[in-house]
Amino acid sequence: MLNRRHLRVKVLQSLYAYFQTEGGDIAISERELMNSVDRIYDLYLYLLLTFEELKRQGVRRIEENKKKIRPKYEDLNPNRKFVENKVIDLLEKHEMLRTNSENTKVNWIGDEHQEMFRKMYLGMRESETYFEFMNNETEGFEEDLAFAVAIFKTDIANSPLLYSFFEEKSIHWLDDIDLACSMVIKTIKSFSSDGENAILPLYKDEEDETTFIKELLRKTISMDIENEKLIDDLTSNWELDRIARMDVILMKMAITELQIFNNIPTKVTLNEYIEISKFYSTPKSNGFINGVLDKAIDRLDSQGLIKKVGRGLNK
Repeated sequence: MLNRRHLRVKVLQSLYAYFQTEGGDIAISERELMNSVDRIYDLYLYLLLTFEELKRQGVRRIEENKKKIRPKYEDLNPNRKFVENKVIDLLEKHEMLRTNSENTKVNWIGDEHQEMFRKMYLGMRESETYFEFMNNETEGFEEDLAFAVAIFKTDIANSPLLYSFFEEKSIHWLDDIDLACSMVIKTIKSFSSDGENAILPLYKDEEDETTFIKELLRKTISMDIENEKLIDDLTSNWELDRIARMDVILMKMAITELQIFNNIPTKVTLNEYIEISKFYSTPKSNGFINGVLDKAIDRLDSQGLIKKVGRGLNK
C-alpha cells in the first residue's frame, strides 16, 4: 500500500521529466505519472508470484531426481518442506492474486523467465537460510510463514537476477523495489491458516490519493513562475541556476503543497520534503532546503497564503 511520501516521490520524478522537456505537456505528464504509480503494483504482483515459480523449480528437481538411473535414498525420499510450504500454497491458490495478475498481464511465462528461476532456485538451495529451515525439523504454519519471509528477504528481494529483470522493465522500479518488498513482507506476515489472507490494494483511499498526486503535479506546474520568484527572493545570496535542479523542484512542490492542501499540517509538509531530499538530492541539500522552506513558511503565513483547516495544522 502506497504511502504519501512515495506518492510525492513519483510526482517529483514526473516534474523532473516535465521541466527537462521543452514545451512539456501537463496532460501527458499526468498520464505518465499515473502509469508509473500503477506499475508499482505490477512490481508487487511480480514479487508475490516468485514464490510459486521457485516452488515449481523445486518440484521439477524432485521429479527429475527420482528418474535417475541409480537414485540415492535422498532422491527417492526428498525433503519436501519447501515445496509443501503452506504459505506458498496459499499464494499459489490465491484467487485475488490470480485475478489481479491476469488483469495486469503480470506473469512469469516464458523460457527466459524459467531459466532465471532455475538459477535462482539453485542459488537459494545453497543459502544458509534455506539450509537452516530445511533441516531444523520444525513444522507447522508459523514455521512455514517464517520460512517464506526469510527466503524472501535473503534470496528473492536481494536477487541480482530479479534486479536485472526489473531494471530492464522500468527505470523507476529500482526506486520502487524497497516499497514493493515491504508490501510483500507485510502481506505474508498477515496470512494465517484460517484467515481471509487478502493481498494489499495499491492505495489506502484511491480517490483521495489519486486526487492528491494529480493536484500536486498540476498546481506545481501552474504555480511555477510565482514559486520560482519566491525561491529566488529567499536565496538572494545564490543565483537560481546554481541551485541543484532537484532542490528547486522539491522546494516548488513543498511551497505548492503548503498553499493548496489545507488538510496537511505545515510541519508534515516540511518534514516530508526534507526527508525526500536526503535520498534524491545532494548530501547538504536537506539543510539548505530546510532553511529556505522555513523562510517560505514565514513569508506565506504573513501574507495569509497558508490556510489550514483544523486545530494545529499550521504548526
